[in-house]
Amino acid sequence: MASKPQSGDKVLLHERRWQEIQQFRDSGGNLAIIPVGSVEQHGFHLPLGTDSMVAIRVAQDAAQRTNVIVTPPLWFGWSPHHLALPGTISIRPQILIEMLFDVLSSLATHGFDRFVIVNGHRIVNIPWLQISAEKAQRELSVKVAIFDPAYMSKEIADRIGFGEVGHAEEIETSHMLHIMPHLVQMEKARDYVLPEKKLYNIDPRIPKDTLCYVPGTAKDLRKIAKESGGTSGRPSQANAEKGKQLHEHLVARLIEVITELNKGPGK
Repeated sequence: MASKPQSGDKVLLHERRWQEIQQFRDSGGNLAIIPVGSVEQHGFHLPLGTDSMVAIRVAQDAAQRTNVIVTPPLWFGWSPHHLALPGTISIRPQILIEMLFDVLSSLATHGFDRFVIVNGHRIVNIPWLQISAEKAQRELSVKVAIFDPAYMSKEIADRIGFGEVGHAEEIETSHMLHIMPHLVQMEKARDYVLPEKKLYNIDPRIPKDTLCYVPGTAKDLRKIAKESGGTSGRPSQANAEKGKQLHEHLVARLIEVITELNKGPGK
């Protein structure tokens, strides 16, 4: 049986020494979580690193209760539409595909063969994550699962009382109020609900016909930013208790994913 990390610092790859990773691998540990997010505007009230912070915290909390390692996060994502506002950093998806593949390849070289990518940047990151994960599975003979909070909270979001997925809305704001309350400035939050588009729903919970998502342009976002600072949705309805319920659900589900992956061949 693999040596189980005992504290927060022990689950983090970058805080362990190479000998410890070798020992972890020699004792059977072969699964790593890779948090992936973005650095982009999140309205007047949330920090630029919200997506990455969510992915990191979900990954670490699940790792502390399981037999896995958490790699350093990939902080940057694909955010071309958010370049309308300062601080946003957008990386071309073709670069991100190769970067993630190189991370997976490096870890596979030393015996890791199961990976969970925790994506904090929702549907915008998913296409390039899928492409990179498929390439890794095909070329490296590893197993890669993509864990996305928007998809993995469909069963609980309505019970919590969340509205539709937007950006810096009550869902993200509630989550941050739970995990990083000192970085949230609720007094600056501003609601802005986009006009409904019958055939363009981005929330995976909505059982309606819909077109596939294509990121908007910086020009489109500038129009929204004038009224909301970049928010779409109702952050005013957020609170830490909702965020706690969401977070605990996500961590529990991630543990389930890890458990299933560890039942595979070779375990």
